[in-house]
Amino acid sequence: MEKAKVSPYQLFVLIFMFEMGSAILLGLGAQVKQDAWIAILFGLVGGILVFFIYYRLYMYYPELPLTSYLQKILGKWLGRLIGFLYIVYFIYVASRVLRDFGELLTTTIYNSTPLFVINTLMILTIIYLLHKGFEVLARVGEIYFGVVYFTAILGMLLIVFSGLIHLGNLKPILENGLKPVIKVFLRETLTFPFGEMVVFTMLLPFLNDKKKAKIVCVGGMILAGINITITTIVNISVLGVELYYRSPFPLLNTIGRIQIADFIERLDVLFMLYLVIGGFFKIAIYYYAAVAGTADIFQFKNQRKIAFPIGIIVLFSSITVASNFAEFIKEGLVIVTMYLSWPFQIIIPSFLLIIAFFRNKKKKTSPA
Repeated sequence: MEKAKVSPYQLFVLIFMFEMGSAILLGLGAQVKQDAWIAILFGLVGGILVFFIYYRLYMYYPELPLTSYLQKILGKWLGRLIGFLYIVYFIYVASRVLRDFGELLTTTIYNSTPLFVINTLMILTIIYLLHKGFEVLARVGEIYFGVVYFTAILGMLLIVFSGLIHLGNLKPILENGLKPVIKVFLRETLTFPFGEMVVFTMLLPFLNDKKKAKIVCVGGMILAGINITITTIVNISVLGVELYYRSPFPLLNTIGRIQIADFIERLDVLFMLYLVIGGFFKIAIYYYAAVAGTADIFQFKNQRKIAFPIGIIVLFSSITVASNFAEFIKEGLVIVTMYLSWPFQIIIPSFLLIIAFFRNKKKKTSPA
């Protein structure tokens, strides 16, 4: 592992940027229409409970990343095998997020630019940044946190002053009862974005104040969760239920409707920057976790040597992961959630915690 150290505030910022990432880009919980915001709040609460599994494992092994304590808990060979699967998972999700933002840019601003070119520019920038080290990523996060939050507040004020919000679009609440909301919570909002905190099991050892790990991580999740909820409520209030459900990028449609005094309008490009920054940090964190995990499992002394090859894998995976955007979205909602997110985010960590609990209990009770 790289000998990096980050402050609690820097980790808080990275968690916030990561959680917001692609969650504000897509129509989260759109299947339950006007109740999407309720499913997101359920996801936040469930995600915090799942995070405590990761936190407890971190307390057992505060100096080790996930790929290292897997070997401590399961043994060298099985631990390395599961660790390798986690690396593949991190690479795959990084490629999906890269595809998300590539599709956003090619369908809005860069209509004539190939997806491959956009994705290449993004991944090369991330490779360069992480070649400088994880601490540099954390410091860049500090700089952009203020930019992102200022842009979010400015956008909210402009939407309000434009008179676009119609809270009647949020009614009737729980029209079809609680069952559809719980179904969306289990299938989508629990694992995306809140269950994705599993990637920070690779990064928590970098925190220079171990005692603040819990408050920093939970605080970052709550702030991001509240922001995602508010964004969803605004999107539904402005666009209406049907357009929110059908739109691939609801926030962009909402921003596109801002018009004040026939002067302030067409702000899509400004807020595109806001969305791309969030995506940049999400891709970078998944990508770094994959690089650090590979270096750990295969005992590379210098992880910078493998950064470029893994970046190329992420790039080509982002292009080949689906033949078109509709297939890409369907794959994300059905296959990824049930067959990847649940095992890697919840099932495997739960088993690890049970085994770690009994192993550490034996150590404490065994005679000196």
